[in-house]
Amino acid sequence: RFGGSLWLGLHLGMSGRLRVEAPDHEPGKHDLVVLHQARQSLVFYDPRHFGRVLVHEGPDEPAWWSALPPSLLSDDFDLAALTAFLTRRRRAPLKAILLMQERFPGIGNWMADEILWRARLHPSTLAGALDDEQRATLWRTVRRVARLALDTIDDEWGYPTTWLFPHRWEPGGHCPRCRAALDRATVGGRTTCWCPRCQPE
Repeated sequence: RFGGSLWLGLHLGMSGRLRVEAPDHEPGKHDLVVLHQARQSLVFYDPRHFGRVLVHEGPDEPAWWSALPPSLLSDDFDLAALTAFLTRRRRAPLKAILLMQERFPGIGNWMADEILWRARLHPSTLAGALDDEQRATLWRTVRRVARLALDTIDDEWGYPTTWLFPHRWEPGGHCPRCRAALDRATVGGRTTCWCPRCQPE
């Protein structure tokens, strides 16, 4: 929110990034929005054009702001909220569940795989099949991976080799935890990677 009446909303999509540049920055090929200010420019860069920029002018919250779900790191994203969501969608596989932005804002394909790998849950497991301990593990892992992603991933999109992500697309990729060969399939309409030993069906 700027100056009390201007609202700016950004969704980075799969490849979007924000950069701070000089105040006289000239837009490059994939610099889709440049906000010039006296001492710097804010640049929205998105080579794949999956992101969105929303602008609203007025004293009241725009509808798109009010409709946002709570952050995964907020107190409002608690175990009870997760349990209620899983119960309502008990017939959906966990991989598809984690990609539902109305409950898990910001989780994309690779992060969903990372969460399930760390929680040792198979991506095809139905939400209604989880017991209390597994739901608690999933909730803790969602929050942990969200925090780690914010703290760890650098400007060059580097990922530690202890994560599943760097091994997802390696030919003959192996689990960084147990070294088993990774499995891949389409789950919930998305390419999915998991360790058959750490995440048995």
